[in-house]
Amino acid sequence: MPGPLHPQLLARARATRTYLAAGVLVGTLTAVLVVAQAWLVSDRVAYVVETHRPDGLATTVGWLVLVLLGRALLRGVNPWLGQRAAAVVKGGLRRDVAAARLARPLDPRSDTGGLVELVTHGLDALDGYYAKYLPQLLLAVTVPLVVGIALLATDLLTAVIVVLTIGLIPFFMVLIGWATERRMNRRWAVQAKLAHHFADLVAGLPTLQVFGRARAQAIGLQKIEARNRAETMGTLRISFLSSMALELLSTLSVAIIAVSIGLRTVAGGMDLRTALFLLVLAPEVYLPLRQVGAHYHDSAEGIAAADRAFAEIDAPRVTGGLQAAPDPATTPLHIRGLQVTYPGADRPALDGLDLQLAPGEVVAVVGPSGGGKSTLLSVLMGFVRPTAGEVVLGDVPLADIDPDSWRARIAWVGQSPGLPERTVGANVALGAPGAPAEAIRRALDRAGAADLELSHPVGDESTGLSDGERRRVGLARALLRLNHGGASLLLLDEPTAGLDSGTEARVLAALREDRLTALVVTHRPAVIAACDRVVTVGPVGTVGPVGTVAPSAPTDAGASVEEVRA
Repeated sequence: MPGPLHPQLLARARATRTYLAAGVLVGTLTAVLVVAQAWLVSDRVAYVVETHRPDGLATTVGWLVLVLLGRALLRGVNPWLGQRAAAVVKGGLRRDVAAARLARPLDPRSDTGGLVELVTHGLDALDGYYAKYLPQLLLAVTVPLVVGIALLATDLLTAVIVVLTIGLIPFFMVLIGWATERRMNRRWAVQAKLAHHFADLVAGLPTLQVFGRARAQAIGLQKIEARNRAETMGTLRISFLSSMALELLSTLSVAIIAVSIGLRTVAGGMDLRTALFLLVLAPEVYLPLRQVGAHYHDSAEGIAAADRAFAEIDAPRVTGGLQAAPDPATTPLHIRGLQVTYPGADRPALDGLDLQLAPGEVVAVVGPSGGGKSTLLSVLMGFVRPTAGEVVLGDVPLADIDPDSWRARIAWVGQSPGLPERTVGANVALGAPGAPAEAIRRALDRAGAADLELSHPVGDESTGLSDGERRRVGLARALLRLNHGGASLLLLDEPTAGLDSGTEARVLAALREDRLTALVVTHRPAVIAACDRVVTVGPVGTVGPVGTVAPSAPTDAGASVEEVRA
């Protein structure tokens, strides 16, 4: 865990640096007012005791009221500045986390529930870090420094005692911080697991209910919640114990100073005015440090959230060059020796794949589940970087092409098309914003969804549409993108799964009508028959030597078959 001033927060957020500068100024003014308050109180009390006359008491009280009002005002300014800084930093981190996640949409290590927990409740922990912990940390630096100078100028022995005892508090805070760091990491892990489990449970609740497994999952959720509760209470226990330890240390330190001052005052070695001044100032040296310890839990939780956010932001992502993408409608696509191994995997998802896709050619990709078909599409869309080998368009490597320029050339339909909460027409229009309504209706008709009204609402998780209707809307969106959005390469992942044979035939006819350049992942015989070639992608070691292509006999539908070991 980084120190109390998180280096990445300082480097990325200008609001943090501005806030720290303002906080130092506020802390310095607070320290000056603390010294002034101690001097006003000690001077007037000593005068009254020595002279038995209340002369100037009203003036002193007036100044004292102004000092107290100033301290109260400054005490409110720091949290206010902290809350403003927290709002700016949280907004920036949420945007950066979302952008980083969008740059890795098919990351196999993604944890949707944990990500939602992070960008909502998780980053809210920075409120405590900025509004509670950092103000006290700044006061803990400025107040002891300014007050220590005043003590040194007044009495050397008291200043020496303060220097010797004040160092114990940061030492114990470091020890407590190590224990808190481990606790916070464990708590975050359990909380992320709880969020992920709950998100999966809600998404699969209808299926679980049908098979009578909903109650068993609820029991599992209760167990994770019990672990989360235990970890939270353990963290709070350390927080309370740390506060008690710091209170004890500061109390003993002030007691040592008080004994020293009392003995010297009784012996005549110190006058009453100086003794009172030192006694009033001494607790003010330790107070900010005690409050820092009391708010250390806010620091640990906020920094843990920031660490998770920066881990997401800094995770490796696929980047490209600056060249504009060639048009796949006129440029052949070559895949040479393609290998993809996901982090932590003991075997490659693809190994030694060679493939050529000519302009206007439709190639079917078939093979068993887990054989690497979806991985191949992810590589072609630029979401996964190959471990070895390359993808080349004409003579330009895909790695040298601007990702946004390349994806603008692609229309893609996945196994479960994502449809936001809009109307059917608005969802189709995402393929080519600004396309006329007539073009949207034609795309729906060609996708076999002419019966769907453009104004038909689509709810959360595509509620209001059947699985087949959702696929047809996704296909219509891709067709609109091809005809009006500038795309010329179609990538399909099980495009007709769940469709009846009649609808499937109409969809395939629409795809063949435009002589598109397309790569289609499928298991459906009708789709395979409609393609120009078939490539079989299977587990490593199941087909032929690495990187070879072995033509086989034509299928019943007349399409040639190529088997590629991958």
